[in-house]
Order: sequence, then C-alpha cells, then structure tokens
Amino acid sequence: MPQVAAATSFFTVLVPLMCIICLVMLKAEWHTRFRWVPIAVLLAILAASGITYFLIFPINREMAARITDPQQLATAIGKWVQYTWYRVVLWSLEWLVMMYYFAARAYQAMDQP
Repeated sequence: MPQVAAATSFFTVLVPLMCIICLVMLKAEWHTRFRWVPIAVLLAILAASGITYFLIFPINREMAARITDPQQLATAIGKWVQYTWYRVVLWSLEWLVMMYYFAARAYQAMDQP
C-alpha cells in the first residue's frame, strides 16, 4: 500500500518535530497563562500517535496480509474507521487549541500600545 507507506514516512518525521516544537513552546510559555496550550497539544499528539501505532498499524498489517474472509475484512475496516475518527478528533483538538493560541496572542498584541 504505497499511500500508507508514504503517510508513515511523512509522519515519522513530522510527529517528533511537532513534539520538539511543543516542548520549546512549553518552555517559552511556562510562566504565562498559555502554558496549557503546548501541554494540550502535546497530549493530543501523543494520544493520536498511540492510537496509530497500537491500534491502526496492526489493522494495516492484517489487511496487507490479504484478508480473504469478508466478515473479517468488514470487522477490520470498521475498527480502522472507528480509530481513525478518534484521531480526527484529536487532530482537530490540536488545531483548535493552536488557533485559540494564535488568536489570543494576536488580540493581546492589539491591546499593547
């Protein structure tokens, strides 16, 4: 499955980079009211990565092994879709929290003379 391999390669680089950036942001914001932002984002990244690694990757391997039983395939796809929706919620949370942060910082900057 070339699409899965490409996505895996992309996220293998992106996820550690996002974690490092969250840690840098956490250090920078530690003494501000925004310290919860990188904590929330980091927790969502780690949760989404855990779902991917521990729940979705085994299903990908199972489907790559060419499931022949239609019922087994339907079950695998159903679980894959369910776990993917969990990740979509976590990814959306990451982006919503970051958009709040940027908007709050922009609003804060507008109040500064």
